[in-house]
Amino acid sequence: MKAHSGEVGVFVRIRPTANFSPDLIECLPDGQTVNVHQRKDPKKPQDTKRDQLVYWSFRLDGVLRDVSQEEVYARVCQRVVLGALDGYNGTLMCFGQTGAGKTYTMTGSTESYKQRGVIPRALQEVFREVEKRTAHFFSVHLSYLEIYNETLVDLLSSLQSSPRSSPRGMVVTEEPGRGVFIRGLSLHPVHSEEEALNLLFEGGLNQMIGSHALNRNSSRSHSIFTLHIESRSRTLCDDKYVTSKLNLVDLAGSERVGKTGSAGQIFKEAMYINKSLSFLEQAILALADRRRDHVPFRQTKLTHALKDSLGGNCNTVLVANIYGEAAQIEETLSTLRFASRMKCVRTNPAVNECSSPEAQIKKLKKEVKMLKEELSICNKLANRPSSMLSEAQLAEINSQVQRYLAGTLEEISIVSIRQVQAVFAQFKLAVQKPEEKGKSPISQTYNSEKDQSAKTAGTKEWGSVEDGSFEASTASQKNTQRPSSAKTKKSKDKPSQSKRPEEASPVSRKGSESGSEPKLNSVQMAEESLEPDTESADTQSQAPANEPFHLDSTRPKAEAFEDFKVGPGSKINSILKENKSVLLERRSLLRQISEEVNAVKREIDRFTASMQQQRETRGGEGQYVATEEEPGPTSLMQLKELKVLYRQRYQVLREIKAEVNYCQHLVDQCRMRLLTEFENWCEQSFLVSEDVTTDKVLEHVSLPQIYNLYFLCRK
Repeated sequence: MKAHSGEVGVFVRIRPTANFSPDLIECLPDGQTVNVHQRKDPKKPQDTKRDQLVYWSFRLDGVLRDVSQEEVYARVCQRVVLGALDGYNGTLMCFGQTGAGKTYTMTGSTESYKQRGVIPRALQEVFREVEKRTAHFFSVHLSYLEIYNETLVDLLSSLQSSPRSSPRGMVVTEEPGRGVFIRGLSLHPVHSEEEALNLLFEGGLNQMIGSHALNRNSSRSHSIFTLHIESRSRTLCDDKYVTSKLNLVDLAGSERVGKTGSAGQIFKEAMYINKSLSFLEQAILALADRRRDHVPFRQTKLTHALKDSLGGNCNTVLVANIYGEAAQIEETLSTLRFASRMKCVRTNPAVNECSSPEAQIKKLKKEVKMLKEELSICNKLANRPSSMLSEAQLAEINSQVQRYLAGTLEEISIVSIRQVQAVFAQFKLAVQKPEEKGKSPISQTYNSEKDQSAKTAGTKEWGSVEDGSFEASTASQKNTQRPSSAKTKKSKDKPSQSKRPEEASPVSRKGSESGSEPKLNSVQMAEESLEPDTESADTQSQAPANEPFHLDSTRPKAEAFEDFKVGPGSKINSILKENKSVLLERRSLLRQISEEVNAVKREIDRFTASMQQQRETRGGEGQYVATEEEPGPTSLMQLKELKVLYRQRYQVLREIKAEVNYCQHLVDQCRMRLLTEFENWCEQSFLVSEDVTTDKVLEHVSLPQIYNLYFLCRK
């Protein structure tokens, strides 16, 4: 597929499964064609012939089967990311049924660093390219939007630095020259990959998820992760700059209630998800049909927010995630049909060049000044008067007007616009003078016809008009400002099926520190330990001893937790141990690299101080004196080589630090998952009566007991 060609790139990714049906789904060797064979259902009245196969063929830009996350990023998203750095808007979206692997494609898995998805790899690519392109200055901002039940939610509003905006205050807006944007959505500046990953993890914890028969961790909303990139040239003195937006969209999966078994809040969420995806398909059909003039973008907030991505100024790529099982063949066909329609859509990508308002004002002022100078030169060459008329010129114009009115002058020669204005002003004065002279006889005739009382009143009225002695009183108005207070509303608790990930465990999540810009200074590494200090719970209140589920001490709970790690939670526990070992290895490597960087920095400082001391001692009163002991070109080359080595090791240090932060996040996620699975196992395995609900049990669990269990999990 050509870069910036206007064609929407469409790829299909098949989820690996043990029950793949090669007789129904066939991937041709060209890597671009998928053939689907569906057997007609004999239960339907229109299908009279049993065991009859129906054949479909779909040709796309690529078929991704049994490929790694790195290959998916290289084939699908890398072109769009590099185009965003050049000023082209880009969008990557994943579409498919629930559980087909959309979220895994976008964000990846928490079990391994190699399984990270498109978004973390795109962030790494962006900041690496920013460091390489030294001729330009880049500023990067990001936002994280969630569309849950047709409600716009800012996933990064929980940060203290961002103002909290109510859902009603966020609206989809469109302006000329700016396109479609979300008014009220917070933008966060980022300067490194670590800062961007921290915001990604923060928004992921705030996203709505639920559980049903086909997917244990199903996204219950659409999410749009957007990078806003601005590029300015460091070498050119041009005031133009380039802007772009990179949208990474994780659409919620379409669901069939008969297969998912949804009920209650999950059913309501599925209704909103299917409705928005249905309107998205209608918009795609309208865009693919060249004869239609109207495209229904405003039917849902999803299609309105993605208006620029669907047929606008954007490089758009679609990844259709499908199952390879025979039980899901109908949903697979629906997804492939949507992908084939999306391939018919055309976009108009173009570089977004902007000019600052200050530069435009300065340019216009300069142009006005040049035009005035040019006009002055033309007036001098044509012997015309200047733009401003002098008193002598005004007197000459007055004389010409009087002679023209008297009939002694046949015409007035006009040489400039200023002269025309002055002539008409003299005509106006000549007309007004006779009117003022004729007012007194008229008033005398009018007064003689009235009686004395009418004469007095009429004289007063005429005098007031003639003298213009009207009195006007103005009342001063006082403006009072009333302070407006912002009211925040507390959101209601969601049901347990669709609660947010941070509510699944009482453990509070720690925020990781963002990295700083690379400078020529010493690197200080603080020793971090995986074992936190446990707090004593002796002073806290304990649960009553007569409850069916005894939690008055941590000993029975600890023994149960050890049994759980050996039994049902062995897989999660092994993953946690592997992630811990990788984290310890990376931290050890990080300490080693930091020591090397500090050693090189000390050598540079020692060498620089020695050279400076020699120059000060051997120079007299600001004059430099060259001697044989003075460092020569060889010493300068050694200093330059040390600086190059320092930059290389510092770059390696930053990359290792990013891996440490990511591995720490994987360890925290595994701990939270292990605790959640243990709580569910306890509810099913321990002797809890049917009339005792989870809320009643949690009323007797103290906070120190939860902390002891959490720290036991960390060990």
